[in-house]
Amino acid sequence: MQLHTHTWGEGDRVALLIHGMMADHRTWRRVGPALADRGYRVIAVDLRGHGASGRGAYRPELFADDLVESLPTGADLAIGHSLGGLALSLAVNRLKPKRAVFSDPAWHLAGPAEGMGPELFVQFKSAPKEQIRAMNPRWEDADVDIELETLAAWDAEMALGMASLSGANLLPAAPVVPSLVQLADPSIPISPERAALLEERGFEVRSVAGAGAGHTIHRDDFDGFMTSLEGWIQPL
Repeated sequence: MQLHTHTWGEGDRVALLIHGMMADHRTWRRVGPALADRGYRVIAVDLRGHGASGRGAYRPELFADDLVESLPTGADLAIGHSLGGLALSLAVNRLKPKRAVFSDPAWHLAGPAEGMGPELFVQFKSAPKEQIRAMNPRWEDADVDIELETLAAWDAEMALGMASLSGANLLPAAPVVPSLVQLADPSIPISPERAALLEERGFEVRSVAGAGAGHTIHRDDFDGFMTSLEGWIQPL
Protein backbone atom coordinates (compact mmCIF):
# COMPACT_ATOMS: atom_id res chain seq x y z
CA MET A 1 0.00 0.00 0.00
CA GLN A 2 1.30 3.46 -0.92
CA LEU A 3 1.16 5.53 2.24
CA HIS A 4 0.38 9.20 2.72
CA THR A 5 3.54 11.14 3.62
CA HIS A 6 4.42 14.58 4.94
CA THR A 7 7.78 16.28 4.40
CA TRP A 8 9.71 18.93 6.30
CA GLY A 9 12.88 20.57 5.02
CA GLU A 10 15.03 20.27 1.91
CA GLY A 11 18.33 19.12 3.38
CA ASP A 12 20.86 16.84 1.73
CA ARG A 13 20.31 14.10 4.32
CA VAL A 14 17.10 12.09 4.58
CA ALA A 15 15.34 11.14 7.81
CA LEU A 16 12.28 8.88 8.04
CA LEU A 17 9.70 9.13 10.85
CA ILE A 18 7.23 6.31 11.57
CA HIS A 19 4.55 6.88 14.20
CA GLY A 20 2.88 4.55 16.68
CA MET A 21 -0.63 3.13 16.93
CA MET A 22 -3.53 5.61 16.95
CA ALA A 23 -1.27 8.47 15.77
CA ASP A 24 -0.17 9.72 12.35
CA HIS A 25 2.54 12.02 10.96
CA ARG A 26 1.25 14.91 13.08
CA THR A 27 2.69 13.32 16.23
CA TRP A 28 6.10 14.47 14.93
CA ARG A 29 5.08 18.14 14.74
CA ARG A 30 8.17 19.22 16.73
CA VAL A 31 10.61 16.46 15.77
CA GLY A 32 10.18 16.95 12.02
CA PRO A 33 11.08 20.66 12.02
CA ALA A 34 13.90 20.07 14.53
CA LEU A 35 15.52 17.52 12.23
CA ALA A 36 14.94 19.79 9.23
CA ASP A 37 16.85 22.51 11.10
CA ARG A 38 19.74 20.03 11.32
CA GLY A 39 19.88 19.64 7.57
CA TYR A 40 17.57 16.71 6.95
CA ARG A 41 14.76 16.28 4.47
CA VAL A 42 12.30 14.62 6.82
CA ILE A 43 9.62 12.25 5.51
CA ALA A 44 6.90 11.05 7.88
CA VAL A 45 4.27 8.47 6.96
CA ASP A 46 0.72 7.74 8.00
CA LEU A 47 0.66 3.97 8.54
CA ARG A 48 -2.21 1.99 7.04
CA GLY A 49 -5.37 2.52 9.05
CA HIS A 50 -4.09 5.89 10.28
CA GLY A 51 -4.38 9.47 9.08
CA ALA A 52 -4.85 9.90 5.34
CA SER A 53 -3.55 6.44 4.37
CA GLY A 54 -5.75 3.59 3.21
CA ARG A 55 -7.31 0.81 5.22
CA GLY A 56 -6.82 -2.92 4.85
CA ALA A 57 -5.63 -6.03 6.66
CA TYR A 58 -3.51 -5.36 9.73
CA ARG A 59 -0.46 -7.54 10.27
CA PRO A 60 3.09 -6.47 11.16
CA GLU A 61 4.54 -7.69 7.88
CA LEU A 62 2.04 -5.58 5.94
CA PHE A 63 2.99 -2.43 7.85
CA ALA A 64 6.60 -3.21 6.96
CA ASP A 65 5.81 -3.86 3.29
CA ASP A 66 4.03 -0.48 3.12
CA LEU A 67 7.12 1.30 4.41
CA VAL A 68 9.27 -0.32 1.74
CA GLU A 69 6.76 0.66 -0.95
CA SER A 70 6.40 4.25 0.24
CA LEU A 71 9.81 5.39 1.54
CA PRO A 72 13.23 5.79 -0.08
CA THR A 73 15.95 3.25 0.60
CA GLY A 74 19.30 4.28 2.01
CA ALA A 75 18.05 7.14 4.22
CA ASP A 76 20.56 8.58 6.66
CA LEU A 77 18.24 8.04 9.60
CA ALA A 78 15.00 6.20 10.37
CA ILE A 79 13.05 6.63 13.63
CA GLY A 80 10.12 4.40 14.52
CA HIS A 81 7.97 4.84 17.63
CA SER A 82 6.02 1.98 19.23
CA LEU A 83 4.15 0.19 16.40
CA GLY A 84 6.31 2.21 14.01
CA GLY A 85 9.38 0.74 15.69
CA LEU A 86 8.05 -2.76 15.15
CA ALA A 87 7.27 -2.02 11.50
CA LEU A 88 10.70 -0.44 10.98
CA SER A 89 12.46 -3.47 12.49
CA LEU A 90 10.68 -5.71 9.97
CA ALA A 91 11.53 -3.44 7.04
CA VAL A 92 15.03 -2.29 7.97
CA ASN A 93 16.79 -5.00 5.95
CA ARG A 94 15.03 -3.66 2.84
CA LEU A 95 14.96 0.09 3.64
CA LYS A 96 18.67 -0.01 4.56
CA PRO A 97 18.93 3.28 6.48
CA LYS A 98 22.39 4.19 7.67
CA ARG A 99 21.09 4.37 11.26
CA ALA A 100 17.89 3.30 12.96
CA VAL A 101 16.30 4.53 16.18
CA PHE A 102 13.58 2.47 17.85
CA SER A 103 11.69 4.69 20.28
CA ASP A 104 9.99 2.55 22.95
CA PRO A 105 9.29 -0.04 20.23
CA ALA A 106 6.34 -2.43 20.41
CA TRP A 107 8.48 -5.56 20.50
CA HIS A 108 6.30 -6.90 23.29
CA LEU A 109 2.57 -6.34 22.86
CA ALA A 110 0.77 -6.39 26.19
CA GLY A 111 -2.25 -8.66 26.34
CA PRO A 112 -5.40 -9.01 28.46
CA ALA A 113 -3.39 -10.58 31.28
CA GLU A 114 -1.56 -7.24 31.57
CA GLY A 115 -4.75 -5.20 31.37
CA MET A 116 -4.08 -4.14 27.77
CA GLY A 117 -6.50 -6.11 25.59
CA PRO A 118 -7.49 -4.78 22.14
CA GLU A 119 -10.92 -3.71 23.38
CA LEU A 120 -9.23 -1.11 25.58
CA PHE A 121 -7.67 0.53 22.52
CA VAL A 122 -10.97 0.45 20.65
CA GLN A 123 -12.68 2.18 23.56
CA PHE A 124 -9.96 4.80 23.69
CA LYS A 125 -10.88 5.94 20.18
CA SER A 126 -13.76 7.89 21.70
CA ALA A 127 -11.79 9.25 24.68
CA PRO A 128 -12.80 12.82 25.55
CA LYS A 129 -10.33 15.66 25.65
CA GLU A 130 -10.37 15.75 29.44
CA GLN A 131 -9.27 12.11 29.65
CA ILE A 132 -6.43 12.62 27.18
CA ARG A 133 -5.27 15.68 29.11
CA ALA A 134 -5.41 13.78 32.44
CA MET A 135 -3.44 10.84 31.01
CA ASN A 136 -0.80 13.10 29.47
CA PRO A 137 -0.27 16.04 31.82
CA ARG A 138 3.04 17.02 30.23
CA TRP A 139 1.69 17.38 26.70
CA GLU A 140 1.25 20.78 25.15
CA ASP A 141 -2.30 21.78 24.22
CA ALA A 142 -1.49 21.27 20.53
CA ASP A 143 -0.60 17.63 21.19
CA VAL A 144 -3.89 17.00 22.99
CA ASP A 145 -5.81 18.49 20.06
CA ILE A 146 -3.77 16.43 17.57
CA GLU A 147 -4.48 13.27 19.58
CA LEU A 148 -8.22 13.90 19.27
CA GLU A 149 -7.87 14.39 15.51
CA THR A 150 -5.70 11.33 14.97
CA LEU A 151 -7.99 9.13 17.07
CA ALA A 152 -10.92 10.23 14.91
CA ALA A 153 -8.98 9.28 11.77
CA TRP A 154 -7.72 5.94 13.15
CA ASP A 155 -9.36 2.66 12.10
CA ALA A 156 -10.04 0.89 15.40
CA GLU A 157 -10.30 -2.44 13.56
CA MET A 158 -6.52 -2.31 13.52
CA ALA A 159 -6.35 -3.10 17.24
CA LEU A 160 -8.53 -6.16 16.77
CA GLY A 161 -6.44 -7.28 13.80
CA MET A 162 -3.27 -7.20 15.90
CA ALA A 163 -4.84 -9.02 18.87
CA SER A 164 -3.26 -12.36 17.97
CA LEU A 165 0.16 -10.89 18.78
CA SER A 166 -0.75 -9.97 22.35
CA GLY A 167 1.94 -11.27 24.67
CA ALA A 168 4.27 -12.15 21.79
CA ASN A 169 8.02 -11.59 22.06
CA LEU A 170 9.05 -9.71 18.92
CA LEU A 171 12.58 -8.62 19.89
CA PRO A 172 14.94 -8.67 16.89
CA ALA A 173 17.73 -11.23 17.00
CA ALA A 174 20.34 -8.59 16.05
CA PRO A 175 20.55 -5.07 14.62
CA VAL A 176 20.64 -4.96 10.82
CA VAL A 177 22.17 -1.47 10.84
CA PRO A 178 23.65 0.55 13.73
CA SER A 179 20.64 0.85 16.01
CA LEU A 180 19.60 2.79 19.10
CA VAL A 181 16.75 1.62 21.32
CA GLN A 182 15.33 4.64 23.16
CA LEU A 183 13.26 3.84 26.25
CA ALA A 184 10.66 5.67 28.29
CA ASP A 185 11.08 5.91 32.06
CA PRO A 186 9.89 3.27 32.75
CA SER A 187 9.25 1.48 29.49
CA ILE A 188 6.15 -0.70 29.25
CA PRO A 189 7.09 -2.79 26.16
CA ILE A 190 10.80 -3.11 27.00
CA SER A 191 11.39 -4.36 30.53
CA PRO A 192 14.86 -4.10 32.12
CA GLU A 193 15.39 -7.79 31.26
CA ARG A 194 14.50 -7.19 27.61
CA ALA A 195 16.71 -4.09 27.53
CA ALA A 196 19.65 -6.12 28.82
CA LEU A 197 19.01 -8.78 26.19
CA LEU A 198 18.93 -6.15 23.44
CA GLU A 199 22.29 -4.83 24.61
CA GLU A 200 23.69 -8.36 24.50
CA ARG A 201 22.42 -8.63 20.92
CA GLY A 202 24.29 -5.48 19.84
CA PHE A 203 21.76 -2.67 20.21
CA GLU A 204 22.65 0.54 22.03
CA VAL A 205 19.99 1.18 24.69
CA ARG A 206 19.33 4.59 26.25
CA SER A 207 16.61 5.55 28.70
CA VAL A 208 15.16 9.06 28.77
CA ALA A 209 15.33 9.02 32.55
CA GLY A 210 14.89 11.57 35.27
CA ALA A 211 11.87 13.39 33.90
CA GLY A 212 9.40 10.53 33.89
CA ALA A 213 8.95 10.47 30.12
CA GLY A 214 6.07 8.21 29.14
CA HIS A 215 5.66 5.93 26.16
CA THR A 216 5.34 8.79 23.66
CA ILE A 217 8.70 10.23 24.62
CA HIS A 218 8.83 12.90 21.92
CA ARG A 219 5.65 14.51 23.27
CA ASP A 220 6.24 13.90 26.98
CA ASP A 221 9.80 15.22 27.01
CA PHE A 222 10.81 16.69 23.67
CA ASP A 223 14.12 18.05 24.96
CA GLY A 224 14.99 14.70 26.55
CA PHE A 225 14.03 12.93 23.34
CA MET A 226 16.34 15.09 21.25
CA THR A 227 19.17 14.94 23.79
CA SER A 228 19.04 11.14 23.80
CA LEU A 229 19.68 11.20 20.04
CA GLU A 230 23.07 12.88 20.41
CA GLY A 231 25.60 11.02 18.33
CA TRP A 232 22.83 9.52 16.21
CA ILE A 233 21.63 12.66 14.43
CA GLN A 234 23.41 15.51 12.70
CA PRO A 235 24.23 18.24 15.26
CA LEU A 236 23.05 21.80 14.91
